[in-house]
Amino acid sequence: MTRSVRNGKIDTRSARAKCEIRREPYWAKLSPGRFVGYRRTTGGVGTWNARFRDDEGRQHYEALGAADDSVSADGFSVFTFIQAQDRARAFFDRLARELAGHDAPQSGPYTVEMAIREYFSRRKRSGSKGVAADQKVADARIVPALGKFEVAQLTTKQLWDWHAELAESARRVRTAKLAKQATKEFDRENPEEVRKRRSTANRVLTILKAALNHAFANSKAVSDNAWRRVKPFKNVDAARIRYLSTNEARRLCDSCEADFRPLAQGALTTGARYGELSRLRVADFNSEAQTISITESKSGKARHVALADEGVALFNALAAGKNGDDLIFRRADGGQWGASQQARPIAKASKRANLTPAATFHVLRHTYASALAMRGVPMAVIAQQLGHADTRMTERHYAHLAPNYVATTIRAELPALANFQPGTVVALSGGELRQ
Repeated sequence: MTRSVRNGKIDTRSARAKCEIRREPYWAKLSPGRFVGYRRTTGGVGTWNARFRDDEGRQHYEALGAADDSVSADGFSVFTFIQAQDRARAFFDRLARELAGHDAPQSGPYTVEMAIREYFSRRKRSGSKGVAADQKVADARIVPALGKFEVAQLTTKQLWDWHAELAESARRVRTAKLAKQATKEFDRENPEEVRKRRSTANRVLTILKAALNHAFANSKAVSDNAWRRVKPFKNVDAARIRYLSTNEARRLCDSCEADFRPLAQGALTTGARYGELSRLRVADFNSEAQTISITESKSGKARHVALADEGVALFNALAAGKNGDDLIFRRADGGQWGASQQARPIAKASKRANLTPAATFHVLRHTYASALAMRGVPMAVIAQQLGHADTRMTERHYAHLAPNYVATTIRAELPALANFQPGTVVALSGGELRQ
C-alpha cells in the first residue's frame, strides 16, 4: 500500500485556514515529478489539484475536487488530504499509461464506470470540447445508477428501466458550491415539462451509449446488442428556438450595462458563443479581411467568421489602441469575462428592455442565425458561420424560417376567403393595446 505523505501547511483544516488566497496552489511532493496541491479560494472553500511532470518536462494538471474545509468528506466530490493523494496517484498512473500509448490497466470486471472514464479520457486527449459538462452529467446520472455493473452483463431491460426512470426523475437545479444538490419536481400533467425531461433523458442516454460504443470498439465488450436496442424517446427533441426581433435586439443592447453591451453586440454581429467571444483577442480580428478567427470552439475546430459592416465597425472600435494579445471584451474591472458571468447582466438588460421571457446569451446566437435564414442565406453558409459540422443542426433549427417556394406561392395566390375586416385596435411594443 502506498504511504501517504504529511504536509504541515495543508494536511489539516486548521492549517489550511491559515493559507493565503492565491492562484498558485500549495504543493506537496508525493514522488519525483508528482505533486498534490491545495488552492484556497475567496469563498473560504479550497480545492485539491494534481500536477504531473512527464519525461519531456511538460506539466499536466488535474482538478481532483473540493477540500473538506467546511463540510465533511464524502469521497465523491469532497476529499480529505489523504483521499486527495489517492485520487492524485490514480491520475498519475492513468496519465503515465496514456502518454506511453497504453490503455488504463484493468483489474477485475470491466464496469460501466471504467467505460465512462476511458471514454472521457480519450475525448480530452483528442481536444474535444464540452467534456467537463458531459462528465458532470455522467457523474450525476449514470455512474450512481449503473457505474458498478459489468458492461458484459448489461441487459436491454436494465437500460430501458434506467432510461425511463431518468425521464421521471426530478430536475436538478443549480446550487451554491459544495451545497447539497437540490432538485425540483416537474408537473407530470404538463406536456411541455414532460417533453423536456424526456429530452434530457435522451441526452444522458447519448453519453452512455457513446461510452459503451467506445468500449465495444476497443474490444472491452463482446457485443453491443444490449444498448443498441435501447431507443430514445421520440418527438421530444423538436427545435424550440427563440430569437429576438430587430426592435427587441436593439432595445436589449440599449439596456445593457456599459461593459456588457459590447459583448452582446459582438454576439449579435457574429453569432459566436459566449465562451468564444470571451476568449477573443485583438489579433483574432482581421480588419482587412473583415473576419474574426475563433481558434477554440465547441467542436474543437477553428473557424473564420465573416463580418458585415456593423460588425466591422464594432470590432474596429473595440480593437483601437490595443495590442494583439489584449482581450477584445473585458469587464468593467479590466478582467476577463468568466464562466456564467453573462447570465446576470443579460437578465438585468432583458428586464430593463421589457423582454418576456427574458433573453439568454444563447438567444443572441439564435437571433443572428435566424436573421440570416429569414433573408434567404443558404443553410451551408449559416452552418459555417456558426461552426456546425454540417447543415443538419442548422436546418433543424432555422430551415423553417427560410423563404421557400410553397410559402411564397401561397401568399401570392390565395384570395381573401374569410372576409376579415381589420379593426381599429393596434398592439403597442410593450404588449398594450390602443384603439
